[in-house]
Order: sequence, then structure tokens, then C-alpha cells
Amino acid sequence: MITHAVIFAPIGQASRSDQIVQRLSNAIITGLLEANEQLPNEADLAKMMGVSHITIREALNTLRANKLIHTVRGRNGGSFVCEQVWEFSNTLNPFKTLSTDYLSDLGEMHCAIISHSTRLASRRMTNADITRLREFVEVLNLATSPEARTQADMRCLLAIAACSQSARLANQELILQSEWSSLAAILFRSENIHREIVELYTTLINTLSSHNESESVNIAKKLIDTFTFYLIENKLKYSAT
Repeated sequence: MITHAVIFAPIGQASRSDQIVQRLSNAIITGLLEANEQLPNEADLAKMMGVSHITIREALNTLRANKLIHTVRGRNGGSFVCEQVWEFSNTLNPFKTLSTDYLSDLGEMHCAIISHSTRLASRRMTNADITRLREFVEVLNLATSPEARTQADMRCLLAIAACSQSARLANQELILQSEWSSLAAILFRSENIHREIVELYTTLINTLSSHNESESVNIAKKLIDTFTFYLIENKLKYSAT
């Protein structure tokens, strides 16, 4: 599943335990990891996220202390997402710790990756690639939950990055989405934002299918800039409450 590939993607170098806690907390609070869902075991998590067993154990202990996961012992045991995490969402909400500068920087980085991916994709996409992307956008259009919309959106963005035929760009997009996905899930609670994003994707497909490079890049930039605008707007609203 693409969502989980992003959530459990390798962690960067600095403050690894804190990064894992932040990523998994965001995924749980926004519903990307569902109530009662079992996490991979410690060995698998360590391998997937590129960290030591000790780092994973420390992060899981923090998640347990925050009452986001609980552990069941025994043959069918493991770590599971808690129910009713909404009770703690106000203190653990991503907008509590993320600054507007951070969100702006994240948006600029994402815009750079997607706009350049789009530039290359406009030259290299085949008719089959266009058809596949159109199908992904239709899945996004029909999705009704924030989680389903986020997963569909990630699939669209990764498809664009993959169509650039640059492994480095596609990998950078996958890594960046570990931060982006939980924030996008918050935005996709809005029906208006959902419709606006679908419309932008539809326009982007039309420009890509005609191999209009400059216009495709402009629409791709607008797509990510729209997300960034709403993220900062939500941060400001959260800070004002």
C-alpha cells in the first residue's frame, strides 16, 4: 500500500527517535493509520525505516506514553493503534509544533520536486502513462474520506515523479511525502479543497497529454502552492484558537 510505504519510509539522520514519533503520531491522528491497526514488528520497522532496534523501541515507548498505541503480549500480540486518539489530538496536532516558516519551506521543496518532475514527464510520458494518471485522478475524485483522498493524491504525485524517469526525483518525492501526507489528510477533510485539487489535476492531465511543457509546469506549481497556502492558513487558524 502506497500510504504505508510513505509512512514507514527511511528516516533521516537527525533526532531519529523524535522523527519516528512525529511521523507515526501524525499518521495516527490524521487517520492514515487506523484504530486497532497493527504496526509492523520492531525488527521490520527498524529495517523499513533504516534505524536501530533501540531507536524503534524508544519511539514506540513514547507513542505508548502518549496513548497512541498499545501493546498486546502473546502469540498474536504486537503494537496496535489505540481508539479515540482524538482525545489527544489537540496536544499532538501537527500544527501545534510546525511553524509557518517550516510549512513554507516544505511547500517550496515539494514544489521544486513536482515542478521539475512535471517538466521531464511532459517530454517523456506515453499515452499509457496519461491513461494511468487519469485513472488515479478519478480515484481521487470519487474518494470520500480524508484517508482515501490522501492515498489517491500521493499516488498521483508519485506517478508524476515516476514519469519523469528520474529515480532520484521519484525517491525524493517518496521521502518528502512522509511529512506531507499527514498534513494533506487534514486538508482533505474539506470538500471545497478536495474539488479544487481534483480540478487542478484534471487541468494538469490535459496539458501533459498535449505535451505543453511550460503550462504543465505552471499548473504543477499551482497544485503544490495551493496545498501550501491551505496548510499555512490552517496553521494560522489553529494558532489563533
